[in-house]
Amino acid sequence: MAFLLVALALACALAGLAGCAGDGGKGTAANGTLRVGVRSDVVGFGYLNEDTGKYYGLEIDIANELAERLGYADVEFVTVLPENRKDLLQNGEVDCLIACYSIAESREKNFDFSPAYYEDSSIMMVENSSLVASIEGLKGGTIATMSGANTAPQLAQRLTDVGFTSGEVVSQTEDHAETVFDTFRLVQLDSYRDLSRALEEGTVDAACMDGSIAHTYLNDNRSVLSFKIATQSYGVATQKDSELSKPVSDAVQAMIDDGTVAELTDKWD
Repeated sequence: MAFLLVALALACALAGLAGCAGDGGKGTAANGTLRVGVRSDVVGFGYLNEDTGKYYGLEIDIANELAERLGYADVEFVTVLPENRKDLLQNGEVDCLIACYSIAESREKNFDFSPAYYEDSSIMMVENSSLVASIEGLKGGTIATMSGANTAPQLAQRLTDVGFTSGEVVSQTEDHAETVFDTFRLVQLDSYRDLSRALEEGTVDAACMDGSIAHTYLNDNRSVLSFKIATQSYGVATQKDSELSKPVSDAVQAMIDDGTVAELTDKWD
């Protein structure tokens, strides 16, 4: 029995800051692997090259740096989507999210966040052929956002604040995929590729997304309206009150303080 207790204590010590296996869904911490949920479709942040099988981007570099500072021997990248990333973290299938995941009060009820490592703004993109040059040109039109993102409620609030709409909901589907307001129709699509395709096909008049993500889909045939929806602050998310939360937060703050985050941001800008 004494031998077993010593062995267990040694195993926990080797797990270091991340805690023992089986603790809050961090079983992989015991063998030195940090499982990080990342995006695979956002150029400059988290992008998977299917030919090489490797991920590239700011958030990939931050994840590698974070793992090293926390004492992990390896990083396992898990592709996440806006619609499943919170479930993967809650279920312990990933140890943290570094996936263009913005810090929001509603999310802080369920997760812990590190200090923000990137500031961004949600923007509105249109096709040049639409001849829409300002937000006023979208009255009576259809605006699309990404399902599972914070953009839809932020957009509705912003358009209400500037007097574009009264905020009155005329009708709404049960799954909230389509909401009709008094002056526009808001639809939420399943992926950023769907947003881009809908904009190109003309089934929507404008597509809203974080500026960092929009760069992937901007081209010579599209423009960004001079209308900012909201500022987004990206942070590393961990399970609420987990043993990993404080070490992650401290490490990210140290990366900000010593200039590592700024250096990595400059590398990918």
